[in-house]
Amino acid sequence: MVEKLKRHLYLGLDTSAYTTSLALVDQEERLLFDSRLPLGVEKNSLDLRQSEAVFSHIKNLPLIWQGDSAFIKEHYLAAVAAATRPRPDDQSYMPVFKVSEAFGLFLAQTMGLKFLSSSHQEGHIYAGLWSAGLQSGRYLVLHLSGGTTEIVSAEEIRPGCLDIEILGGSADLNAGQFIDRLGLLMGLDFPAGPQLEKLAEESKEEIRLPVAVKDNLISFSGPASQAERMIDQGLNREDLARAIEVCIADSLISAVDHILFKKDHFQGLLAVGGVMSNMFIRERFMNNLKELDAGLDIYFADPAYTSDNAVGLAVQAARRFNNYKKNIR
Repeated sequence: MVEKLKRHLYLGLDTSAYTTSLALVDQEERLLFDSRLPLGVEKNSLDLRQSEAVFSHIKNLPLIWQGDSAFIKEHYLAAVAAATRPRPDDQSYMPVFKVSEAFGLFLAQTMGLKFLSSSHQEGHIYAGLWSAGLQSGRYLVLHLSGGTTEIVSAEEIRPGCLDIEILGGSADLNAGQFIDRLGLLMGLDFPAGPQLEKLAEESKEEIRLPVAVKDNLISFSGPASQAERMIDQGLNREDLARAIEVCIADSLISAVDHILFKKDHFQGLLAVGGVMSNMFIRERFMNNLKELDAGLDIYFADPAYTSDNAVGLAVQAARRFNNYKKNIR
C-alpha cells in the first residue's frame, strides 16, 4: 500500500554557459527541487572559455546532486531530461552541454530510466509555459538572454514535444551581450542585467539610442557603438542604463509588429530568458504592444524562472513520459 503512494519524479539537467542547474518535478508538475550554481567569471571579463565552463560544471553537479539524491530515495525517479545543445537543431552545438548530456545518460542507463535529449531553448520555453500557467497552443515566443535573441513560433504538438520555428531575432549582438558589454564599460559586474536595471531607476533625463530593426531582424551593434561613444563623452550612467532598456523594448516591438503584420494566429505571446526579468522592459514592451492593438494576450515567465534553470526540462520530461505511460496502459 505504501508503495502506491510513492511519486514518480522527473529530473532536469542544464549546464549552460554560466549556470549549472538541476530540478525535480513530480507527475503533477509540482516543483520539488530547484538548485542552481553560477559559474565564476573573473572581474572585468565578459565570458568563460568553454573548457573552463565544462570543468566548473563537472565540479558543480555532484554538489547540487547531494540534496536531490536523498529525496529521490523516497520516491521513483522515472526519467531524466538534459539540455544537450543550445537549440533543437542538429547543427546546434556547445561543449558545455555535453556535461549535462553525459551526466544524464549515465544516470538513466545506470538506473534504467527514460532519457530525453532536449535543448536549452526548450527548457526556457517550458519554464515559461509552466510558470505562467499556460495551456497547450501555438505561441509567439521571445527568447532573450546572453546567448540568444530569437522570436519563434512554439507549439506543443503533443505533450513534451515542441515544434519551434524561428521567425526573427538579432542579426548580430544578443540582447544580453548588449547589456553586459556596456555594463562592463559602465563599471558594472558580470552579469550586468540586475545592476543595470537598478541603475536605470535613478535616471532623471530621457535620452535615446537608435533603434536598428529591418523587418524581423534586430541589430544591437549600432546602438552599442553609439552608447560607447556616450560613455566616452561622460554621459550620466543612470540615463544611459535607461536608454539601453528603452532600446531593447522598442526594438522588440518593431520586430514583433512586422511578424504580426502577416496575421499568423497565435494563442498568445510569451517572453522568456534572463533579459525578460527586467521589469521596465516588460512593462514598456507590454504597453507598446497594446497600443498596436495586436489582439494578443501577453505572458511572461515568472522572474524566478527567466534566468538559466532546469525546471522547464523537468516539466518537459514529466509531460513526455506521463503521456507515454498513459498510452501504454
